[in-house]
Amino acid sequence: MPWEQEEAIEMMLRYGILKISNKRDLPLKMGGETDIYVNLRQARNHPKAIAYFSMLFSNAIRRINPHRFAEIPQAVSCFAGHMSVLLDLPMVTIRETPKGGRVSDAQIIGEIGYGERIALFDDVITDGASKLDGYTALTSRGADPSLFVLVDRQQGWQKKFAELGIDMPLLSGMTLHDIRSYLIKTGRMERCDPAVEKANPAILALDGMSWDQALPLIDRLRPSGAIFKVNDMAVAEGLDRLIPRLQTYGRVMVDLKHHDIPPTVYNSCKRYAHHNVWGATIHASGGADMAKEALRAFAGTDTIVLAVTVLTSIDPETCREIYHTRPAKQVRLLAAQMWEAGVRGFVCSALEVKMLKALYPEACFAIPGTRSPEAAFGAQKRSATPRQARDDGATHLVFGSQVTKSPDPIVELNRIMTGELGL
Repeated sequence: MPWEQEEAIEMMLRYGILKISNKRDLPLKMGGETDIYVNLRQARNHPKAIAYFSMLFSNAIRRINPHRFAEIPQAVSCFAGHMSVLLDLPMVTIRETPKGGRVSDAQIIGEIGYGERIALFDDVITDGASKLDGYTALTSRGADPSLFVLVDRQQGWQKKFAELGIDMPLLSGMTLHDIRSYLIKTGRMERCDPAVEKANPAILALDGMSWDQALPLIDRLRPSGAIFKVNDMAVAEGLDRLIPRLQTYGRVMVDLKHHDIPPTVYNSCKRYAHHNVWGATIHASGGADMAKEALRAFAGTDTIVLAVTVLTSIDPETCREIYHTRPAKQVRLLAAQMWEAGVRGFVCSALEVKMLKALYPEACFAIPGTRSPEAAFGAQKRSATPRQARDDGATHLVFGSQVTKSPDPIVELNRIMTGELGL
């Protein structure tokens, strides 16, 4: 339950178990740095912390009605004895390194019966590799383990389990996202420096990603102040579930490109207007009345309604087939209709932004499909470099596969921002 998670977070803060840093400079055991570090070993200094977290683990373990439970030394060994009393269950200890010269089992202290259900518990799980020894020690003796952790750091353990052939259910008390969301909500952490967030023109397209795939990326990008654009993920996750989670990491652009009769567009926009997202897209070809209804739905919020003119995937020949005119002329026509309706934001290609900037200098211009000189254009047919788009009047630049599919998306985005745009 959320209240239980919040209570546990407050206890971790109280007893020095949870460390936080807005600078993301806390070192991790496996390498790298983080903004949140959980160290249950610190509970040894506080008997009340031992009692509290022993109770939490015990309540969770009771759900599977195990024959016994297993602890991995160091991180959680301070809880094991107390939990054995609370659960009225025998326990075993799994050594990280088997001791030689023993007549008894060199890796496990305690007894295990074949086919027993065993609750294996530990403090956190990252990529899952560290749980292999415990899993192997138990299953090689015929036991059926389930894993219980206080915090899931959401760093790929599902993939690692699949690669290693680990078939072990996992129950976590909370995720790193749960902790981060609560800390930001209560003012213990900052989402981002407001000045940095305001100055960053980058919009990162999370196209084709699941929430779990996107989370490591947006987590690392949080201090940059980038805006996160979603479309298919919004369909998969649901807007009311997805938007608050994304807003922990940055501003959100909902790119559903509404295009329907005016009442339907109003109803669709009204569904998520209360989330006060940074921006929402409509198709300019839906007409002025439709645009006015979108604006009415977002009235009283800070949300920018962005009218999509001619898609950047449409080349001049296709534009003539659809609109019977050239892209620049059609973009100008659609923009004029939207401006008259009250829209003050546009999505257009980099080839038309200079023209529109001259006509509507105070408007917001989000330009998709820009590519560095050495990058492939992909599906984009009317594009330019980020520097050219910025120089011609773009206020925001949408980055997709060039960043998200690069070997290191963070490094690539920083390279564009600093090396190409000088920001």
